[in-house]
Amino acid sequence: MEGDSLINPNEEQNPKMSNSKPKVVVIMGATGSGKSRLAIDLASQFPIEIINADSMQVYEGLDVLTNKVPIHDQKGVPHHLLGTISPMVEFTAKDFRDYAIPLISDITSRNHLPVIVGGTNYYIQALVSRFLLDESFGDTDDSCLDERDKEPHIQLVSEQENFSRSYESLKAIDPVAANRIHPNDHRKISQYLHLYTSSGVLPSKYLQEKTMENWGDADNLRYDCCFICVDASLPVIDKYVDQRVDQMINTGLLQEVYDIFNPDAVYTRGLRQAIGVREFEDFLRVYLSQGLTVTSVETLKENMNTILNTSIKNPLKQLLQDAIDKVKLNTRRLVRRQKRRLNRLQTLFGWNIHYVDATECLSCFSEESWTANVVNPSTQIIKFHLEKDMKCDIDARNGINGLKLMERDLWTQHICKACGNKVLRGAYEWGQHKQGRSHRKRVCRLRKSGVSGLDE
Repeated sequence: MEGDSLINPNEEQNPKMSNSKPKVVVIMGATGSGKSRLAIDLASQFPIEIINADSMQVYEGLDVLTNKVPIHDQKGVPHHLLGTISPMVEFTAKDFRDYAIPLISDITSRNHLPVIVGGTNYYIQALVSRFLLDESFGDTDDSCLDERDKEPHIQLVSEQENFSRSYESLKAIDPVAANRIHPNDHRKISQYLHLYTSSGVLPSKYLQEKTMENWGDADNLRYDCCFICVDASLPVIDKYVDQRVDQMINTGLLQEVYDIFNPDAVYTRGLRQAIGVREFEDFLRVYLSQGLTVTSVETLKENMNTILNTSIKNPLKQLLQDAIDKVKLNTRRLVRRQKRRLNRLQTLFGWNIHYVDATECLSCFSEESWTANVVNPSTQIIKFHLEKDMKCDIDARNGINGLKLMERDLWTQHICKACGNKVLRGAYEWGQHKQGRSHRKRVCRLRKSGVSGLDE
C-alpha cells in the first residue's frame, strides 16, 4: 500500500543490525521542562551527539522565540537539525525521519550515543517506528498552533480527485475517522480519503489495526530506545512558562516577530506556525499603521516599555498586553497537549518511559537540586539501558552499584508524606525519589521533630 511503511534498507541488508538494534536515548517532555539542558549535562557522562526533535527549532531564524540553545551554552556538544531548515518550507514528520536515520547511523559509526531531544512527539514517533501512514501524516502539531486555531489550508486537486475531498464526504464514509480531526484540516481529510479510495479500507479501521500492530510491541521499534521524560507539576511549569515568555520578550522576541511580519502571511506552514508569531499580528498591524518603525532591538524594547508603562488609556497597550497573555496561554495549552500525548504513547502504545521530576528545580532552581533530581537519575537510567543484556528479562537485570532496575508500573502511585504528599508513579520512580537527597533530608528533619510513620 502506498505510504504504508519505510524501513531503512541497511537494516534489512545487515543481519547484525537486525539482531542488535542501535541504542538511542530519547529525551522527551513538555516545553520549558529542561530537556535540552539535561541532554547537554549528560555529555559529561557519555559521548553523546544531540539530534533536535523540536518542530520549530529545526528552522533557521526566530532563535529567541523558539528557545534554541545558544552556541555558548551547547558546551561543545554536537547538535544536529538545530536551525538548519529553511523557514519557508514545510518540514514534515517524514522529512525529520529521513534526515535523522542517516544521522543516527553516522553518530553510532563514531561510537557516540545518539540522543534525540524534543517535544514534538510526532517527529519521535515517525523516527523510532517502522510505520508511517503518509509522508505528511501527523505533521508538526507540537510546538505550534492548535489545529482548532489553524486557518483552512486549501490544496489544489485534479478533477478526478475532487469527488471526495470534503469533510462531509469523509464523515459519510467514516464518521469515526472524521471525529478524529478538525473540519478545516484539509490535509488530513485528503489523506484519509486517499487511503480509502486507494485501498477500500476505512481509515479508522486501518489506523487502529496498523497502530496496534506496529506500535504496541517495543520489538517493532526501529531502535533500542531509552525513553526519558523530564516532568514537572502543571502549576510549577505554568509559572515557569510565564516567566520564560517575559524573559523572551525582554531579550528580543518581538523584534524577531517584527522582522518576519507580513500582513498577508499564511500561519499554517513552516516557522510561522510557532507560538508567539500569530499572537502579535493585531498589535503589529496597528503599530505600523501609526507610522511607527523599528531600527534596532533596543528601539523596539524602548517603544514597547513606553507603551506598557503608559498610564493613559491606549489601544496599543491593550493589544500588546493581550498578545503577551495569548502567548502565555497558548504555551500553557501546548504543555497540556504534550503531556496528554506522552501519556498516550505510554498507555496505548506501550512505550516504557522513565520519568524524572524537575518540579523542585523549576520552582526554585539550584544546581544541586537539578543534579540530584534530574541529571543523576537520568544518568543511571541510561547506564542501565546501555549495560543491559537484551536477552534477559528486565526483572532479572541488575544495574550499577548493585541496584536493581525495576520495570515502571503504569498503574501504581506512591504518596510521599514527607515531601508534601508528592505523587510518584511506579516502583522505579518511587525508589529513585526515596534515594534523593532532598527526600532523605526531609525525612530526617521530620523524624527529629517527632513525626512518625514516614517512608525511608
